[in-house]
Amino acid sequence: QVQLVESGGGLVQPGGSLRLSCVASGNIFNIDRMDWYRQAPGKQREWVATITDDGSTTSADSMKGRFTISRDNTKSTVYLQMNSLSPEDTAVYYCNARTGSRTHWGPGTQVTVSS
Repeated sequence: QVQLVESGGGLVQPGGSLRLSCVASGNIFNIDRMDWYRQAPGKQREWVATITDDGSTTSADSMKGRFTISRDNTKSTVYLQMNSLSPEDTAVYYCNARTGSRTHWGPGTQVTVSS
């Protein structure tokens, strides 16, 4: 079993930046990849970015150049650096980890972009 806890969300002005963190615990050695997703009010959850076990990263086209996924050397913490935030980025941001066919989710962290 893998447990995930996100942090770093909050209120930020348009144009600002935030760095989200996701700490994984439990059976982290079986994690194949970790992802960030987000869900805005009234919308479906959407994929934001992925980092695989070998460190390869991908991100949604709409967020390339603004959002960057990374992790620490222990592979137990994944980050999402978000720059040039706009109100459209307001959402709950979720961390996701995959171990084989299983998917694990964190409770999410709220990001609100508003002046």
